[in-house]
Amino acid sequence: MTNQLHSARSPYLLQHANQPVFWQQWSDENLIKASESNKLLIISIGYAACHWCHVMARECFDDLEAAEVMNLHYTSFKIDREEFPAVDTYYMQALQLMTRQGGWPLNIVALPNGLPVWGATYLPKAQWIDVLKQLASLYESDPEKMVAYADKLHNGISTTNNTLEIYPKTPPTLNDYKSLIEQWKKSFDIEFGGLDRAPKFMMPTNLNYLYRLGQHENDTLLLEHVERTLSKMAQGGLFDVIEGGFSRYSVDHRWHIPHFEKMLYDNAQLLSTYTQVALHTNNVFYKEIVQKTVDFLLNHWQDTSGGFYSAYDADSLNIEQNSQEGAYYFWVKDDLIKIIPDDEWHLFSDVFSINSKGYWEEAKAYVLFQNDDLYTIAQSYQIPLKTLSKLKIKWEKLLKQQRKSRELPLLDDKIICSWNAMLLSGLLDAQKIIDDERIPKAIESLSHFLQHQMYANHELGRVFKSKCIYIKGVFEDYAFTIKSFIDLFNHTQKIDHLLFAKTLSLHCFDFFYDQKQGFFKSDNQKGIGTIFDIEDNVIPSANAVMSRSLFYLGILFENDYFTKTAEEMNNRVLNQINYASAFSDWLLNDLIFKYDFEYISIKEPKKKELKLLNKKFQHKIFLDNSLNIPILVANKEQEKRIQICNKNSCRLQTDDIELLIK
Repeated sequence: MTNQLHSARSPYLLQHANQPVFWQQWSDENLIKASESNKLLIISIGYAACHWCHVMARECFDDLEAAEVMNLHYTSFKIDREEFPAVDTYYMQALQLMTRQGGWPLNIVALPNGLPVWGATYLPKAQWIDVLKQLASLYESDPEKMVAYADKLHNGISTTNNTLEIYPKTPPTLNDYKSLIEQWKKSFDIEFGGLDRAPKFMMPTNLNYLYRLGQHENDTLLLEHVERTLSKMAQGGLFDVIEGGFSRYSVDHRWHIPHFEKMLYDNAQLLSTYTQVALHTNNVFYKEIVQKTVDFLLNHWQDTSGGFYSAYDADSLNIEQNSQEGAYYFWVKDDLIKIIPDDEWHLFSDVFSINSKGYWEEAKAYVLFQNDDLYTIAQSYQIPLKTLSKLKIKWEKLLKQQRKSRELPLLDDKIICSWNAMLLSGLLDAQKIIDDERIPKAIESLSHFLQHQMYANHELGRVFKSKCIYIKGVFEDYAFTIKSFIDLFNHTQKIDHLLFAKTLSLHCFDFFYDQKQGFFKSDNQKGIGTIFDIEDNVIPSANAVMSRSLFYLGILFENDYFTKTAEEMNNRVLNQINYASAFSDWLLNDLIFKYDFEYISIKEPKKKELKLLNKKFQHKIFLDNSLNIPILVANKEQEKRIQICNKNSCRLQTDDIELLIK
């Protein structure tokens, strides 16, 4: 047996291709061979941008002694979690049941049939070897004990994923989760936003729902919390003020020191979140953040295919040419003094906290961090805000020029379908508030890529690289692509975009729908149990996103099965939740389904009008009255040019678009 990863396409797997471990790639064929060998399995899961994955790789998987133990007693699989998200979810659930914690690297020891018996995240070499020897010895002396434990653990995972059908299909009661929102508020960080804990994740799906609910309920506490969170996130080291783009999370409560990897899915979603709040507040700082994030994505991650790459690594080369977390981003004070003019240094150091507040002890350096907003600093120095803003732009350009001499972090150049679909939705939102001629071009090329390159032989792919798809799409890819093409239709009124969303929805019922459970399973992957993506995390629940899309499509195409399925999915989830933050996208659905769904039918809409309407009405569906869509058949003879309707009736007709906007 040899290390198979030389033929892999994933940058993460290729990082392990020259190790002495006989790594196998995850496939049905390899799983069958492994089960026949009757050896225990090591299933090691991570991703290219993961710092602690690199640490364990250096300490354990590059080491001959550790590799010898692994090769003698185990069949070892190395998996890129982004290629096989359902496999990752299954083994992460196992780890959480065993240890009540999770993370990556995710290391599982399993029986030859793939059922897990032990798990951990990062372990140093000595502990890793000791654990592997003990488990191998136990399996040799008492395999029945391990089999019994594995069956018990698998039953626990199955219970998590196979009890959805027991929840009643009755509509949820509003009061059932109003109390949950009040409980959620108690966990808010009233100074820095987000939740009052560390580490801090950005959780755009939570922010989107809370802001929408705040608008609906006129709840200033919710509105202010989201605005505070977005401001502090963008002022912290979490956001790369020089080149744009957010890191994955902050290790501290101030959003100062990030875990430095940048992920496409975070930045794609945050384009929509910042745009939503910017449209409500007209906050120019949020517009700046959207523009810089777009700049980062277009400058660094756009592929010639029209798709976008996945991530930048947390680690990069420092001045000694050693790999170090955050080396591309932090600054030594002596270097900054050489870059910034002497007469501007004091002001610069106050803006970017070149002091105890911005110092990162671990690196003995500074991560640029705005403790105060520019308006407050300008007032304290008694200078015009416009003057300080111009200086900040000047400093950023100087630092950007200096950073060009640094080695970029490792690029994960996989193009992942669902993440690109999120970006399509994000770019459609971003163009509402920033005028950048590159955005419409990026939208056109990205949508063409998703529809004509990611979709082949009547199915979506998941991962695209080197001009081809090499992994089939999972439910997440379908759900987010369907949503993005409904969003795209809203801007273009091209029926082809809406029909593509409908076609993919029909595929979902064919490929993923579990009739007994009433939900869509994450994948058809063999070798693991069935997984249902129900809870929101850093990415919204794919089932929640699908429920909303089915609701829209069901109404537009007068498909009662779509609409009924959407409402039953949503009701059943909301009837069983006991806390709100993991179900915010389902709660958003409830808000839309009950109170906030309307479509606007327009005769011969102009491009400028559609752009204006999409900006003014963020959450409505727009329909060109001339389109051959079932919902419009009865309204072909609408008297006025513009008509606003919900599921059951129409409430306004007018020829005056200005009246509609007012």
